[in-house]
Amino acid sequence: MNPIIYVLAFVAVVVLVQALARVIFLAGDRNKRVNRRLTMLESGMSRDEIFSTLVRKPAGARSFGWISQAYDGIERYLRQAGLLMSPARLVAITAGIAAALWLVGLSAATSGKGSSLLVSGAISMAGACVLAVLGVALWVRRLRAQRIKKIEEQLPAALDVVNRAVRAGHPVISAVQLAADEMGDPVGSEFGLIVDETTYGVDFKEALANFARRTGAPAGHFFAVSVAIQSETGGNLAEILEGLASVIRGRHSLGKRVRSLASEGRASAVLLSVLPVLLIGVQLVMRPTVYSDKFSDPIFWPVVLLTAVMYLIGWAMVHRIINFKY
Repeated sequence: MNPIIYVLAFVAVVVLVQALARVIFLAGDRNKRVNRRLTMLESGMSRDEIFSTLVRKPAGARSFGWISQAYDGIERYLRQAGLLMSPARLVAITAGIAAALWLVGLSAATSGKGSSLLVSGAISMAGACVLAVLGVALWVRRLRAQRIKKIEEQLPAALDVVNRAVRAGHPVISAVQLAADEMGDPVGSEFGLIVDETTYGVDFKEALANFARRTGAPAGHFFAVSVAIQSETGGNLAEILEGLASVIRGRHSLGKRVRSLASEGRASAVLLSVLPVLLIGVQLVMRPTVYSDKFSDPIFWPVVLLTAVMYLIGWAMVHRIINFKY
């Protein structure tokens, strides 16, 4: 059986390397593009096709309670990270990574026979799933944070373009279209989607609210709320946009200062949160018998439960300390 495991492990490593290389090359290609939406337009795609690609709509109403809500939440989170994939595809990628890790670990984890082999394989699979879920979650979280940060940096400049166009006499939609053509990703494409939504009959305020939900950036919510209030109460839109751009710049500058002062605490929090799970996952994959041999010990499971509870309490406390609103 061992030679078969080695062959499967080799195949799994090859597939994993190809997947990682594809992710890296796609990331590099995405960074080279100035504006994803303009690139699609130049390739000959219609606005309807671009809208359906960048703003994924469910084919039909899903009525599965909390399952539907969780699916929509994951889909929105992926959209905020700039990933044009469905949650089902993300689950499939995670399962493939877990299978590859399991096959790699299985070649070094099991040397027994019969029931011991089955128990070790099951524990190794659990560890592979933990590592795969942790790695994919951290990867998506990092992409989302980078995209939101980019939006926070680009939005003041985009508002300046809209402000100058409005002062020159352009309608608001034309000003947003001008900013969409001038700005790069992600703000350029997002502003273009605002124009596309209004073209399809969506109210401008609702299009801005959708923009805020798609991006997940606080500055996007400020923009949507400011324009909504102006449309209801009246006022000089150019002055509102100018003040909003100034506020967003100041808030972004303050955020940088806060992050620099709290960088040591954030690094410690990430290390303390990820390292235990990472070490346990690697141990489960490579040496599952370390845990399976202790299953019969009456104190093992109470200690595991107590450790998990203490870990969750510590994680919540550290998370509250390093994450605060400003």
